[in-house]
Amino acid sequence: MTLTQPGADAFARPADTPGMPPHLQLLMIVEGKRASQIVYALAELGIADHLADGPRPAAELAELTGADPDALYRLLRCAASFGVFAELPERRFTLTPMADALRSDVPHSQRDLVLFNGHETLWRPLGEILHSVRSGRPSFDEVFGKPFFQHLGSDPEAAGLFNRAMTRMSRLSTAALLSQADFSRFASIADIGGGHGFFLSEVLRTAPHAKGVLFDQPSVIEGATTRLADDVFDRITTVAGDFFGEVPSGHDAYLIKAVLHDWDDERAVAILRRVREATAGSEAPLFLCEFVLSGPNSWDRGKFLDIEMLLRFGGRERDLGEWRSLLGAAGFEIVNEPPVGGWAVIECRAI
Repeated sequence: MTLTQPGADAFARPADTPGMPPHLQLLMIVEGKRASQIVYALAELGIADHLADGPRPAAELAELTGADPDALYRLLRCAASFGVFAELPERRFTLTPMADALRSDVPHSQRDLVLFNGHETLWRPLGEILHSVRSGRPSFDEVFGKPFFQHLGSDPEAAGLFNRAMTRMSRLSTAALLSQADFSRFASIADIGGGHGFFLSEVLRTAPHAKGVLFDQPSVIEGATTRLADDVFDRITTVAGDFFGEVPSGHDAYLIKAVLHDWDDERAVAILRRVREATAGSEAPLFLCEFVLSGPNSWDRGKFLDIEMLLRFGGRERDLGEWRSLLGAAGFEIVNEPPVGGWAVIECRAI
């Protein structure tokens, strides 16, 4: 089970196994961490890509990937037991629909997210979860000796994986978000903390007469310039900066997607206040694209993301009441009724 796989509809509550006692159901949940690392290892080896043209024996896959034949067979056999790959006679394996999503060359690929879930930047802080529970502070800092984004600044490989995983997550959530808001009425749209620009590009496709500004840290913007889609490239201006300092002003609308959950309330309010300053004297709305948690006892992927935010950043996911309080502290009010239990567009105006 991967805790960061996005898309409200893509992560349903697992059904109770008929007739299985609760204590065994509990053990099945605990086994999830083993399943996650098995899938990670197979993704890292690129097994799904080697099966794109049809089944192959485990021994041949081991030769292609530099793996031990017996060990690889055992991993594949285990993965096949929960539907990732399928075992055929004579130790041959083939793709299943889930395994197909581990390919690197398909539009629905989840490989970067699986690799990120199995990377040490996620599993090592998870292993120190009690530090966060006891202190309320991110275990990431305890494990790596520095905050998450500082660590990424010193580890280009980890930074590249994180940015690719976030782009993939954005691809999965974007359709749901774009169905909730109409951006075609704006001539100029600023995406604050917009990463490599995938979401802004998709927004501009729904607003063919608009221009966009992509604002993020210098190292992120540098990577974005080679990833922006050709059909919107000439409508996007990239601006490097720090959203704790100052954000670009003078635009018709502002976007913040999957940023504020990285931060505690104090720092999230600080970011929102910079946007509020940028909108001063105008009626430019803010579109906040974030998870809105569901109520008590409801299965909600955002509640898993909330724990990850605690461990990695000291941030948090929020329910609608918490979003209202946070936005109010920064001088905004919510003007729509966003859905709960998944990704939501929260439309805000200055007060």
